[in-house]
Amino acid sequence: MSNYRFAVDVGGTFTDVFVFDETEKKISITKVSSTPKSPEIGIVEGVKQTEVSGNDIIRFSHGTTVGTNALIERKLPKTALVTSKGFRDVIEIRDGTRLDLWDAYNDVAPPYIKRRDRFEVQERTDYAGNILEHIDEDEVRQLGKKLKKRGVESVAICFINAYVNGENEIRVKEILREELGEDVYICNSNDVLPEIFETDRMSTTIINAVLGPTVSNYIHRLEDEMKKLEYEGDILVLHSGGGVMTSETVPRYAARLASSGIAAGAIASKYIASLCGYKNAIGFDMGGTSTDISLMYDGELRITKDWYIEYGYPIGFPSIEILTIGAGGGSISWTDEGGSLRNGPQSAGAEPGPACYGRGGTEPTNTDANVVLGRLGLNLLDGQMSLDKKASEQVIRDSIAKKFDLSIAEAADSILKVANANMCDALRLISVRRGYDPRDFALVAFGGAGGMHGAYLAKEMDIPMLIIPPYSGVAAAMGCLMVDVQHDITKTFMANAKKITVDELDHEFSSMETDAFALLKEEGIAEEDMNFIRYVDMRYAGQWRSLAITVSKLTSMDDILEQFHREHEREFAFFNATQEVEIFGLRVSAIGIVEKPELPKMFVEGTLEDALVEERPVYFEESNGFVKTPVYHRDQLPTDIQIQGPAVINQLDSTILIPPTFIAKVDEYRNILVQY
Repeated sequence: MSNYRFAVDVGGTFTDVFVFDETEKKISITKVSSTPKSPEIGIVEGVKQTEVSGNDIIRFSHGTTVGTNALIERKLPKTALVTSKGFRDVIEIRDGTRLDLWDAYNDVAPPYIKRRDRFEVQERTDYAGNILEHIDEDEVRQLGKKLKKRGVESVAICFINAYVNGENEIRVKEILREELGEDVYICNSNDVLPEIFETDRMSTTIINAVLGPTVSNYIHRLEDEMKKLEYEGDILVLHSGGGVMTSETVPRYAARLASSGIAAGAIASKYIASLCGYKNAIGFDMGGTSTDISLMYDGELRITKDWYIEYGYPIGFPSIEILTIGAGGGSISWTDEGGSLRNGPQSAGAEPGPACYGRGGTEPTNTDANVVLGRLGLNLLDGQMSLDKKASEQVIRDSIAKKFDLSIAEAADSILKVANANMCDALRLISVRRGYDPRDFALVAFGGAGGMHGAYLAKEMDIPMLIIPPYSGVAAAMGCLMVDVQHDITKTFMANAKKITVDELDHEFSSMETDAFALLKEEGIAEEDMNFIRYVDMRYAGQWRSLAITVSKLTSMDDILEQFHREHEREFAFFNATQEVEIFGLRVSAIGIVEKPELPKMFVEGTLEDALVEERPVYFEESNGFVKTPVYHRDQLPTDIQIQGPAVINQLDSTILIPPTFIAKVDEYRNILVQY
């Protein structure tokens, strides 16, 4: 009997399946079209195509866009908010900022819970956690009856200062559970995010509540479908922090799934870069709908607590910092009112898709441009999918070429230039704007379209090395296998860094680790496989931005302060060792180590001619037009072979472009390393 590890990444266009055979040490992959209305159908179809029996699967993990899509599309269950009297409108007032400071007409998206479904109750807890006014249980019971009559499916409870004492919240939850029954999802802020700042805490609790039923129903449907395939193990789900949760704890922290799918690519890029000997890397995951960009520095991915799906509604859980832009293979090219050529963020998606898919698409996309320029062949997925070049030519001619008096090829090239410029802007935001020099990094390009654009982006950004991993089109799925079970325990803790001792910090962390231990034990993690990483959020007195400093080995407060000053200088190009520093919060990352597959080295012998599939004309502006270009099949490329551009490399899940003057090499792990 073989033992298989399955990882699935559900994207907007395709669902990718990555399979590792533990017995034979072999990898297989497959891609199927995503089924946005019922994502579990696409997942099951992908599993079926591998022809692996469910009882041979020893681990099943996946990243999903279910939470993200639910928030964006507003397909949410009827949810109510219960809060302290006087705080009903916190979620609408927010923090008073705008996405576009100068556009007074650019309104923030409406709250996830309408005002008529936000209720106040009498209660008060002061800043120190002393209960000044206990809840009126009769008032809460009457509210429970009203919510039941309204058919509420989920409830968020968020009281002022509950982060320091959640007694009132806990009692309200108990009463509402009695009144509404077990079928209604209920969560309280003290359990979800016990941190200061009522806007962030309320927003996170509300998002947890609106996603709770949606995510729970999805997980249960997927479990039922997988049981039909004879898989009886846990369904592991990737969360925003870069770890996985079991189906048992997913409903409790549903908001963590708001960026589940995109975190997998960042983890994959970290693994691949480390395999190639790089501690600094930028992950570039370009799919059919969007591009996700992440950054690893000194072997660690950047983590942030300042993120959201829709501006104005922050999610307070720690998350891998990922910059997402609307630039993918399906991104639509268009002209604005001033007559300028634009690209994205609108996408043709999976349905109808680019015009070349032959499914009714009528607008030019990046994929259509690559087909017209000969960079994409007329067959994808090893011949499983045919492309219609004439349809691509027609939409580019009608929408772009005629407007700008260009040939079809020149118009297609212009489309890709604009797309590349958008992606370079995003690369600068996550590197140069953060104080990092791109010349010190490698660029790991993957996703279905990453290999098509990576070379030009690396050159534009002065990034010296481009890494295109094997199975690059499903690398994000592979990332789901390279993660551990992880939970993050946070706590607001305010103190002057000079007036607190290491022993006091250690006492606080020990208490948090007790809670973290219980969570990992609930996940079935053995004690010897548990690891706890401590972080202190610090800031200069008077600031509101804080930096997370790793303090797993507490030595002295002077050492911690020195580390903070160094990190502040790197992040903001400024530090002041004489200025007072505050401790703002504490965090413990509880990691349950799980066994991960070790990707095999593969040595392929032969010559470059053995991998040659065909030669076809491919357009390069730097070569003044179409150039006869060899097309190779990646599986047949010999190890350590050098490929002089121009060249096109085909594989099942993606296509790779090596422009003129670029040189590519295949390493022992089958990565393609590209330099210019």
